[in-house]
Amino acid sequence: MKTVAIIQARTGSTRFPGKVLEPLGGLSILGWTARAAQAIPGVDRVCVATSDAPGDDPVVEWCEQHGVTCVRGDENNVLVRFAKVAEVEPGDNYLRLTADCPLLDPSVCGMVLAALEASGSDYACNVDPRSWPDGLDCEAFTASALARTVELATDAFELEHVTPFMRAHRELFQVEQVACPVPGVADERWTVDTREDLKFLEAVVQALPVKGCPPSWLDVLRIARSDVVASRPQVPAASTQARPNSTSPAVRHYEKSQKMLERACKVIPLGSQTFSKSHIQYPADAPMFLEWGDGAQVWDIDGNRYIDLVSGLLPVVLGYRDPDVDAALSQQLRKGLSFSLATKLETELAERLVDLIPCAEMVRFGKNGTDATSAAIRLARAFTGRDKVAVCGYHGWQDWYIGATTRNKGVPGAVSELTEMFPYNDIDALDALLSSRRDEFAAVIMEPMSVVEPADGYLAAVKELAHRHGALLVFDEIITGFRFAMGGAQALFGVTPDLACFGKAMANGMPISAVVGRTDVMREMENIFFSGTFGGEAMSLAAAIATIDKMRNKDVIDQLWRTGNQLSEAASKLIEEAGLTTVISFIGADPWKVVSINDHPNGSKAAIETLLIQEMLANGVLINASHNVTYAMSDADIEEILEAYKKTLTTIANELEQGNLDQRMGNNIIRPIFKVRSKA
Repeated sequence: MKTVAIIQARTGSTRFPGKVLEPLGGLSILGWTARAAQAIPGVDRVCVATSDAPGDDPVVEWCEQHGVTCVRGDENNVLVRFAKVAEVEPGDNYLRLTADCPLLDPSVCGMVLAALEASGSDYACNVDPRSWPDGLDCEAFTASALARTVELATDAFELEHVTPFMRAHRELFQVEQVACPVPGVADERWTVDTREDLKFLEAVVQALPVKGCPPSWLDVLRIARSDVVASRPQVPAASTQARPNSTSPAVRHYEKSQKMLERACKVIPLGSQTFSKSHIQYPADAPMFLEWGDGAQVWDIDGNRYIDLVSGLLPVVLGYRDPDVDAALSQQLRKGLSFSLATKLETELAERLVDLIPCAEMVRFGKNGTDATSAAIRLARAFTGRDKVAVCGYHGWQDWYIGATTRNKGVPGAVSELTEMFPYNDIDALDALLSSRRDEFAAVIMEPMSVVEPADGYLAAVKELAHRHGALLVFDEIITGFRFAMGGAQALFGVTPDLACFGKAMANGMPISAVVGRTDVMREMENIFFSGTFGGEAMSLAAAIATIDKMRNKDVIDQLWRTGNQLSEAASKLIEEAGLTTVISFIGADPWKVVSINDHPNGSKAAIETLLIQEMLANGVLINASHNVTYAMSDADIEEILEAYKKTLTTIANELEQGNLDQRMGNNIIRPIFKVRSKA
């Protein structure tokens, strides 16, 4: 098996022209990289791929002087350059290296090559997601993967950077990732982009313990973090880096999704574990199964890419594959997932929640929102000795709540009768309800805010009224917590409940929830039965700690408000330009804006909403009629969403002009599961 290492080199850097031939510790930067490439275990040949521009003649001269094969090609189409290398140096596997990484460690590259070969993958790397220092970058791929990429890739970014097409199309390529075993080093930057970078690396090189051979990355790490080097550059935070928006085909196809749906429906009711993720909540032409995600983007099993405005139904608050959360997960995975006794992680996370959430004096964990709300109700009933519950909003699938909705099939009538609903922002209605069954209500449970802000004094009045009737006030902060504010709506509006339920964004997509509240009430947990094998599952606890710490350190909440506002304000202008202001608008808080749709003389709300989702999907945006923004969402992502809105709104306006939209859409109209939130 023959492996060829290809070093991508050019002199035309905008920030540092000619950098690859600059001297560093007695060698050129390119010389350092070539020496490392030749020492990689398993590499048979090394080749430099440069452009045919006259400015790169010095690179060719260097190669001739040092006996290194050099292949020239199109200045912008680097992928074709790599294909030409494959013609000159036929091989089974190829490594992609860049000449501006002079401190490349051959052993690290050898790990990547070994991962490719051992796993039988098409592509392996140590850059996606990033966990190693910037400057140790190595990608390995098979000859067949390179050939297929040359045949199919068309996007300018993919042609310039060679491998993004392989990473993006995991329905075509099996991808392997090599994670760094040392946590917390991804912010190190050992590549050369500016003269300041070169000055830093010169200081590192002078302090290396062994001269004349490629350095160990661990030696470089020790030096970079020592007093020998005055300052070191760092990789920009993930949320500030521009994420490439590689294109999907202009016309999306869902053949694999449809086949998988047929297969899934034979063994899974609706083909999905969640109503809101199932085919009944999407148009006929839609992706039914996702393959992977990165930042604010996801790819389906047909290879279509989308900007994701669903975000896992809100839990993915930082973005997919957040490096800090992934590092915490990787570290905990090496220790274990579930143990025979509690771990210290339970206490460490509980202490953070007590510090952040106004009502939290004690904490118990569950796995999903329904766990938390159901535990809170059982707790309230035990504490008060009463049975009835007043509810406002959505609180999960357990009998005590769902029995009061239209989805109550299978719930005993005696259970359904214990729950009464009341409208939001109507204090008189709640007063009348509690007064009609005096001394019977154990709790008033509500979403303190969803699509409408509480009226002035409303939440405080609810608290006073609940306490006057001897009931506990429970805030369901599954959505508002760690999205609207770190401490939830209670911190935002200054009203402290007796108990509260948190989940969703707390662990950036890992399954965890929490019941928090007053000590005297929470102590009843020692008497009721709320206990589960996975309540203290360590991976989710570690993810929650990492998520919360990052949210505190990076002002994530402020960014969610800014991103949500930027998106909704710009989209509202497009709605106005399309003449649809009486039909489509946005309601709710900026971190979770809901698309509000009204009936039109030529189309029902349901038909218009279906058309909106259908057209947004066709234009590369996954949406379920709300803006579930994430910290990773970049300006480029927002621009793409707005471009999709522009095309979608034009289509909606044109379709409504043609009359009777419902008749033309027929059975493709999406019907709501049930309605629990009101715009009133």
